[in-house]
Amino acid sequence: MPVDTPEPRIDTSKPHPARVYDWLLGGKDNYPVDQAVAEKLPAEARGNAARNRAFMHRASAWLAREGVDQFLDIGTGIPTEPNLHQVVQRITPTARIVYADNDPIVLRHAEALLISTAQGVTDYIHADVRSPEAIIEHARTLLDFDRPIALSLIALMHFLPDDQDPYGLTRTLVDALPRGSCLVLSHGTADQHPELRAATEDAYKKGAIPLRMRTRSEVEPFFEGLELVEPGLVFATEWYRDTPAPVQERSGFYVGVGRVR
Repeated sequence: MPVDTPEPRIDTSKPHPARVYDWLLGGKDNYPVDQAVAEKLPAEARGNAARNRAFMHRASAWLAREGVDQFLDIGTGIPTEPNLHQVVQRITPTARIVYADNDPIVLRHAEALLISTAQGVTDYIHADVRSPEAIIEHARTLLDFDRPIALSLIALMHFLPDDQDPYGLTRTLVDALPRGSCLVLSHGTADQHPELRAATEDAYKKGAIPLRMRTRSEVEPFFEGLELVEPGLVFATEWYRDTPAPVQERSGFYVGVGRVR
């Protein structure tokens, strides 16, 4: 069950990245303030969101087939089927998944994230990636930190500007993981469509949502000290392992899977 804390109030006067992303994926759990941001984004944003989520599905399924049966997903977002636990538990019914997000609307929908197989377990914590120690402390109550864990940071770290130390936060989380664990990360970029950068940044700025899209060289440090799994740090439509190659479309995300050595 979710952590037993008072449910925070959903602020419908301010947009939130999770709800903007929900709109981009065709969801209904968003408000006019979120829609106002999303509708100002370039039309390609919807396709980019779908291609990013498809990467998450492929990477999570591959890790499950590789024997990873523990997942810590931070920045979960509003439940959109199939969710990570559904993808993973179809392959490994005994898998254990801990979700974390800081948007109260995700907490409200947490029950959808807790529909586990009878053999497995899912849990949810209302928490912010900027408090990594609290997330790790809670995750330890469900996950075995003596065995490999997949840490999932999907479409999250580009909402942390440089002064919030996104690299340091990621390192704190990764350093808590045992050998054989993996970091699964996707990060927003304008490298493949620089002509859309200004419009994207302006839409989020008007919604008072920090956005720091990064170049490939700026995304690489998130994987510092890790062994990048083939095909390495690539665009979302270029990452695949034991499945057919996805359609090679432009992508607004760099993605990668790095293994803790």
